[in-house]
Amino acid sequence: MMIDWNQLAYTLSVWVLPVLIAVTFHEAAHGWAAWRLGDDTAYRLGRVSFNPLKHIDPFGTVLMPAMLLFASGGRMMFGFAKPVPVNFSALRNPRRDMVLVALAGPGSNLLLAVMAALLVHGLVLLSGDLYRWTGHNLINAVRINMLLCVFNMLPIPPLDGGRVAVGLLPAPWGEKLAKLERAGILIVLGGVFILPWIGAKIGVDLNVFWWLVGAPTEYLMNIIFMLTGHG
Repeated sequence: MMIDWNQLAYTLSVWVLPVLIAVTFHEAAHGWAAWRLGDDTAYRLGRVSFNPLKHIDPFGTVLMPAMLLFASGGRMMFGFAKPVPVNFSALRNPRRDMVLVALAGPGSNLLLAVMAALLVHGLVLLSGDLYRWTGHNLINAVRINMLLCVFNMLPIPPLDGGRVAVGLLPAPWGEKLAKLERAGILIVLGGVFILPWIGAKIGVDLNVFWWLVGAPTEYLMNIIFMLTGHG
């Protein structure tokens, strides 16, 4: 199969900026929330920053998005940044503030998605290739920010939703859930990559990523576009 390098370059150009902004704001929001709530670990390490270089993870921000982009024929890109270090014991109210710090990341993505949807109205000021390129960036910004928001709210440590669940559950249950943190990323990667691959081999739809993240993301995107005046 011949690769259309021009199309691939264009696709890359309309995904890279939204991904970098989304993951940078997500991690910076975690660090800022922790700083304001008593833990200055991220602040001292320079992670309360909108400089993407402070947050880039070689696998999550570069390799995995490139693999997904190539494997999907340019239809999907997804990534994550280096987690911001948080010393939860330094927070003024560790159990409550852990939840607030965790919610700050997905909250920033929700805000960015709404802002991008509002900026779509400004496309009338553009034309031609600039109109097309900017439009794709803004639509992808809504999609990737909502994807990050929904994905990170899955109740699996070390995802943000897992930390929220640990903070909200009764202490004995929260402690048991917290013990999943080391295996959590393997569970997530298995659901994203391994189960769909197995399903394709045996002819069964095992794309749990779509059920739990993709479909809710599309639904919430439609709501955001409706609420921001796009019908």
